[in-house]
Amino acid sequence: MFSHWLVRSGVAVTWLDVAGAGAADGVRVVAGDVRRPGPEAVAALAAADVVVLAVPEPVAWEAVEVLAGVMRPGAVLADTLSVKSRIAGRLREAAPGLQAVGLNPMFAPSLGLQGRPVAAVVVTDGPGVRALVELVAGWGARVVEMPARRHDELTAAQQAATHAAVLAFGLGLGELSVDVGALRDSAPPPHLAMLALLARIAGGTPEVYFDIQAANPGAPAARQALGRGLVRLGQAVERGDEETFAALFAELRGVLGEHGAELERLCARMFTALH
Repeated sequence: MFSHWLVRSGVAVTWLDVAGAGAADGVRVVAGDVRRPGPEAVAALAAADVVVLAVPEPVAWEAVEVLAGVMRPGAVLADTLSVKSRIAGRLREAAPGLQAVGLNPMFAPSLGLQGRPVAAVVVTDGPGVRALVELVAGWGARVVEMPARRHDELTAAQQAATHAAVLAFGLGLGELSVDVGALRDSAPPPHLAMLALLARIAGGTPEVYFDIQAANPGAPAARQALGRGLVRLGQAVERGDEETFAALFAELRGVLGEHGAELERLCARMFTALH
């Protein structure tokens, strides 16, 4: 059984006993600032097997050194930040005596863990990290381990580029002043899927999406690549250059490579559910 603390919003420390497949035996809340924990929080953190930092990066940055001086040697310090390279370096420098791992659920909490990918960036490995990763997998998640830099490269494309494309699509619809109800009534599956993505993102928390765009060092390049793609597409069409346009399709098939056919089948299944 793990005794661990989940630090949220920088000012709350929550104790959980986790047994089996994630059943919580008890919850106790201690209010305080993780960067300046009071005696009760210090005592609990010192006894914890695992501490999970679910806070903004500036708070986590300050908290690492504090926790390194409070947590027992061999305990696990985990984070849920959307960018891993910087915090991984901070953990190695300021908390070398702690086992450390970064976790990033690649889905909204409302979807649930079952079968969903959770990126795991192991900073300082050990039996506690292995047990935590196995625990998350035991809850039904599909844990994908990767280095910190690789994580940030992938999420620049998976999150920053994807969200930017959907948000730009929505802003374009606003500029076109098209009635969304009319669009919805006659939408082909690709457009309906884009509308659904737009609604999901626009209905979310702006701070979360801003953090993804602002914090990932690869996000500016991802947005610029999207812009260049639109320019290339527009140039081919506006010049009436069907040969170049066809070459773009060949280039896209090359990007997808051996995964293209499988992803095409996935899209067909998705579109079957859209009506």
